[in-house]
Amino acid sequence: MMHGTGTPDRRPVDRGPMGRGGPPGPMGRGGPMTMMKGEKARDFKGTMRKLIAYLGSYKGTIIIVTLFAVASTIFNIAGPKILGQATTKLFEGVMAQIAGTGAGIDFTAIGNILLVTLGLYLASSLFAYVQGWVMSNVAMDITYRFRRDIAAKINRMPLKYFDGTSHGEVLSRVTNDVDTVSQTLNQSLSQIVTSVTTVIGVLIMMLTISWQMTLVALLIVPLSMMVVMVVVGQSQKYFKQQQDYLGHINGHVEEMYGGHIVMKAFNGEADSVEQFDGLNNTLFSSAWKSQFLTGLMMPIMGFIGNLGYVAICILGGYLAIRNAITVGDIQAFIQYVRSFTHPITQIANISNIFQQTAAAAERVFEFLDEAEEEPDTATPVYPAEITGRVDFRGVHFGYDPDKIIINDFTFYAEPGQKIAIVGPTGAGKTTMVKLLMRFYDVDSGEILVDGHNVKDFTRGDLRCMFGMVLQDTWLYNDTIMENIRYGRPGASDREVIEAAKAAHVDHFVRTLPEGYNLVLNEEASNVSQGQKQLLTIARAILVDPTILILDEATSSVDTRTEVLIQKAMAELMKDRTSFIIAHRLSTIRDADWILVMQNGDIVEQGKHEKLLAKKGFYAELYNSQFEGKAI
Repeated sequence: MMHGTGTPDRRPVDRGPMGRGGPPGPMGRGGPMTMMKGEKARDFKGTMRKLIAYLGSYKGTIIIVTLFAVASTIFNIAGPKILGQATTKLFEGVMAQIAGTGAGIDFTAIGNILLVTLGLYLASSLFAYVQGWVMSNVAMDITYRFRRDIAAKINRMPLKYFDGTSHGEVLSRVTNDVDTVSQTLNQSLSQIVTSVTTVIGVLIMMLTISWQMTLVALLIVPLSMMVVMVVVGQSQKYFKQQQDYLGHINGHVEEMYGGHIVMKAFNGEADSVEQFDGLNNTLFSSAWKSQFLTGLMMPIMGFIGNLGYVAICILGGYLAIRNAITVGDIQAFIQYVRSFTHPITQIANISNIFQQTAAAAERVFEFLDEAEEEPDTATPVYPAEITGRVDFRGVHFGYDPDKIIINDFTFYAEPGQKIAIVGPTGAGKTTMVKLLMRFYDVDSGEILVDGHNVKDFTRGDLRCMFGMVLQDTWLYNDTIMENIRYGRPGASDREVIEAAKAAHVDHFVRTLPEGYNLVLNEEASNVSQGQKQLLTIARAILVDPTILILDEATSSVDTRTEVLIQKAMAELMKDRTSFIIAHRLSTIRDADWILVMQNGDIVEQGKHEKLLAKKGFYAELYNSQFEGKAI
């Protein structure tokens, strides 16, 4: 049974200068999107090729989505041109009535035009809905596949990878990076199709109305882009500072509230508040400046847009007087101008979003391409019975190949023996256990269980032979019953209770308000450290392992609780080969054999009394605990 703890990385996610969305702007729906500077991929082309290959099974679906997006945009673009005909009919009818030269307004023709326009917009909305629905399904399915592949990959990764990578970093691959890719596929992929189609289609429609008015409209674009670039250039440094100090504040709050007892014990409240105020003031200053500068874009762009509209209306009126265009064409043209600038800015922003997406996808693919642990043997052994004999033969091992910490380690344990492993920090005690359970593989030599090399078993079968109780107890957010049952899910309630009785934990559990149905909270802080340790011992008893590993199982509890834990462990160790790693040497005096390790070597071995009589390194370690010296 593996016990582990991990705290997610709580650093804030950088969502770019506009946070979750950014302010609306003029010149069309939502206005121009701020062009954000994000993290870039080291190999953009290579990553995009991998992502496209990953999307290979959705090729047909993506083509359909593209066609629906194009159709939706075309129907939407055609609307203003046709609607302009209704305006022209109305204008001509009114003018005819004023002049007294016609039958008046042709409401039938106008009604037919409006019905056609309504049909176009309905068709556009329907295609857009279908396209969005299909693309959402694709994006969510890809997200599911990514997370499934990452989860499976994590279980195939060697522990060496996690020794050098924080839990938060791995968590970020599963959450933030996958979410970034998912959002781009769900929104930006179809968005860039509609934006490009809109720009091309609108430009064509504008040219069919008037090339002179189109030229005036196009002059607005570079002016708008210049404003965006200037504002973004000025505001970017404040957005960066805002994100940095948001991270500083989050880190400070987590640090202070995570260790609030120590902070209060040393009267650090005033310093903590002063430090928080300093960070908060800086955050306020940078956030205010960044939001102010971003807020300037809307009125400035609105002003530029309005100047463009004035120029277009004046030119349009002049052309209409000369009968070069109709009044309805002017209305349609103004509608096209409103929908022309937005997709251009959107395309510019999407190009940056793709850079960020490539960076996120690159991190995901890097993780999926990491070297995996050596596969299990194709022909595993299945002994009829495991007695628990363990042999180490000439074992050499180092976490770093250039720094060997276990040197020519040779030892054997008979079935049912209690083997204690002692030594100073860094001597290699816990490393021996990790090698025995194949969390790591030896560099040379071999480890045997009942005469079979541990590599001849599958990792799952090998670890089923072991029960483990660690100093760092691991309990998860579920009932006490399920926490004890964790290592053996099929155990009945009666068997769980029997294991709890053997671990001397049944009485304590029954005093709790909900007994075995009490749900432990995230930190399991509603039970004491000693009680948590007894629960993990009950878990190990329920598994009924052949070989037992106790790693500093009593180092963080009081003397009275230690007595209970010692009784529980004595019950647990009956007729089992047991490896006991301990700093508190008084707890292993009755061990069948004691291995004294220093710098990866066994420097002494034997029973407690004989080792004390030798007055060697073990005696020095033992006596130092009673003299108050550090080990």
